[in-house]
Amino acid sequence: MVLAMMTDSDPGDALPYRPCVGIALIAPSGGVFVGRRSKDAGPEHVAGPHMWQMPQGGIDPGEDPEVAARRELFEETNVPPEAVKLLAEIPDWLAYDLPPAVRKQAWKGCYRGQSQKWFAYGLLGSEDLIDVQRPGGGAHKPEFDAWRWARISELPDLIVPFKRPVYESVAAAFSGLESWASRP
Repeated sequence: MVLAMMTDSDPGDALPYRPCVGIALIAPSGGVFVGRRSKDAGPEHVAGPHMWQMPQGGIDPGEDPEVAARRELFEETNVPPEAVKLLAEIPDWLAYDLPPAVRKQAWKGCYRGQSQKWFAYGLLGSEDLIDVQRPGGGAHKPEFDAWRWARISELPDLIVPFKRPVYESVAAAFSGLESWASRP
């Protein structure tokens, strides 16, 4: 019996993408939530300025992407579904490939990367709802060890390089939403 091994030169093109959602949580003041990934949050962590990202997570089998986005937002930031307003959705799925070394570690090497459905939400409640140390009311392990508001235009510079094209598309798609709270 011959076992196939993934090598660093193997692009993993035959592997599927993991279905996922991404969330841009926008404050009434226009800032977008970014969390600093904790060092033990997984193999996608990169040191330096690329430790910041918006909430994202997998879609459960049979789960509607918008429902998954609200669930993931709560599980990662503690912001409950009723404290946000859907502002926009990117109609297309945006995909990125993991680097080969990360692909071997992430999701047991079963996926080449993620295909993401992105949603923008306006925060209706106080930012005091955000608790990255006790996300999901303390029911979930923290993925972030800190958070802050960022400008939409700076998002691509904060993310790990292999996700940058997705963040460039997200920033372009949601660029007009910073002033959502001042609209009638």
